[in-house]
Amino acid sequence: MLQTLQTLLLSVFPAMVILGGLKDVTSFTIPNWISAVLIVGFGLAAIALGLPWQTALTCLGVGVAGLLIAMGMFAMGWIGGGDAKMFAAAALWLGWPASINFVLVTGLAGGALAVSLLGLRSVWLRPLTVRGPDWVGRLAKPGGDAPYGVAIAIGALAAFPESPLALLLAAGI
Repeated sequence: MLQTLQTLLLSVFPAMVILGGLKDVTSFTIPNWISAVLIVGFGLAAIALGLPWQTALTCLGVGVAGLLIAMGMFAMGWIGGGDAKMFAAAALWLGWPASINFVLVTGLAGGALAVSLLGLRSVWLRPLTVRGPDWVGRLAKPGGDAPYGVAIAIGALAAFPESPLALLLAAGI
């Protein structure tokens, strides 16, 4: 029973980052409740899995550092506010050293996203987007924003197996 609860609490992370990426790609927004669920979910999962307090404090420090970095990126206009909050909440879950892979994979995924958007916004592909949903047309708009939440979700999912909570669950199985 406890293992089922632990697994369910751990599934909050992938579910919320995937949902955040999907919301961002379809609406260019990541609702605040997604980051809030991630933060509360981390606390509940940490308690349920018996995360050592030193490790929890390290995760908290990584989350705060992630928030400061993401706020700087938001201030420079590189990412949106929802992206910044989701980045920080993901960093909280991932802790150290998984956050290194999180940042690296997020950067690579962001580059791939940029190249993909350039292709979608090209004179060859853009006319085809009128046949798709409205959100595809918004993605194809030249000079439009990039839904960086997609890159954050990819980076977070790639690093998640190395997170302290995922490692604790794996050790308990």
